[in-house]
Amino acid sequence: MAIEHDYFGVLASGPDGSIFWTEVVDLGDQRVTVDLTAPDQDDVSEAALDVAAAMISGLEAIDLRARGAMVSELDDRTSEVTEYILQQQEVLGDDLEEMLVDISGDVHIDVIRSLELVSVTILADEHGGSDPFAVLEYALDRDATDDVLLVNLDSEAAVLSVTSAE
Repeated sequence: MAIEHDYFGVLASGPDGSIFWTEVVDLGDQRVTVDLTAPDQDDVSEAALDVAAAMISGLEAIDLRARGAMVSELDDRTSEVTEYILQQQEVLGDDLEEMLVDISGDVHIDVIRSLELVSVTILADEHGGSDPFAVLEYALDRDATDDVLLVNLDSEAAVLSVTSAE
């Protein structure tokens, strides 16, 4: 069985009924891996696929919203964003400055600006639910898969939370 959508084309299901679609998209000078997945194609609606397509098409605005959410968490010294930045400062030391795309004098803001959006995972079966519909993965170093921040979005593209991968 399969689902057909204008943006995604034919989404064939696996033997267990799950669906998976992946593509690499350009966001400025970044290459972002976008995955759409659902454990059961019967739980995926046309509306969910429409929302997913709109999110991918509007990824630049969603990225800005996610970074804004990270900035708003800087006021909390115990937030995962603050802890992530402090950890990066500790691990990288003086090498951190080499990874920053802009040096304004505010290291916390500079780190958030310098994070790469590595991947977006869309959980198509979570449309309209309370669990994340999309998860954006950010890292200072694309190859450091353990040192990432995850921004969880609902199906309206509102930020639900920002967490670290630990």
